[in-house]
Amino acid sequence: MSADRKLRQAQETNKSILCLGLDLDTKRMPSEFTDSLKGMFDFAHRIIDATSDLVCAYKPNLAFYEHLGPDGLSLLEQVIKRIPDDIPVILDGKRGDIGNTASHYAHSLFDRLHADWVTINPYMGYDSMRPFLEYKGKGVFVLCLTSNAGSKDFQQLQIEGKPLYKIVAEKVAYWNKDDNCGLVVGATHPDQLKELRELAGDMPLLIPGVGAQGGSLEKAAVDGTNNFRKLALINVSRSVLYASSDQNFAQRARQELEKLNGIINGLRPSDPPENNSAKETPAPHKETPPSPAE
Repeated sequence: MSADRKLRQAQETNKSILCLGLDLDTKRMPSEFTDSLKGMFDFAHRIIDATSDLVCAYKPNLAFYEHLGPDGLSLLEQVIKRIPDDIPVILDGKRGDIGNTASHYAHSLFDRLHADWVTINPYMGYDSMRPFLEYKGKGVFVLCLTSNAGSKDFQQLQIEGKPLYKIVAEKVAYWNKDDNCGLVVGATHPDQLKELRELAGDMPLLIPGVGAQGGSLEKAAVDGTNNFRKLALINVSRSVLYASSDQNFAQRARQELEKLNGIINGLRPSDPPENNSAKETPAPHKETPPSPAE
């Protein structure tokens, strides 16, 4: 099954375009779960069990696991195994390096950790992305216009009258030969989100930045999907994971997702719009790692 088809099916089954970040922060978790890796896993699996019918994807950020060393990577493997097979896993590591190095990153994230999607930094160009793109049954979300304030330092620079983020979007659309590319576009840029939705064509958008960062959930949902005609995921994390620091944390996380889904689904048109982004033939998963791109 192709990466975008798996996303689409999860959205249709769970009636949700929400992606839940699994960023385990011991400073915010209930104290009884912070003393051991087993406790952290127990926290994560209770969250997953309580929310897996309300999301279209889970997105662990690698930094929250890598900083724990080898045990943290073991924890990440166990968390991913707990996620139901029909829910896509997006590993957020923002990788981007020369081809030979990138091929090892791709093998690690896709073959060892079994990600469905990964996030990629395109700064080093196509050869740094090629090893990821050669996994035909997997997908990459490419940083385009991020939600942080520093995005203006490079992403919004004008290159011969065109902002760099727009050039990135056009390049990625050209590279999307196997329908396995998407763009990361922050909800904190509502005007550009609408523009990039059009440039992206059928590519999915991963939209961070709602809630604590100030992005509008409603605008992200409507403009990011072109009024629910195109594929997009709205990422939420802290507001859901840490909705409560008490024993009812999993139920509170579920309630928060139900509330957000209710808001989004209330925006849908009464007559379902034609889905112009449906794909007819899923691409097969490539089991063996790609050859290094030099």
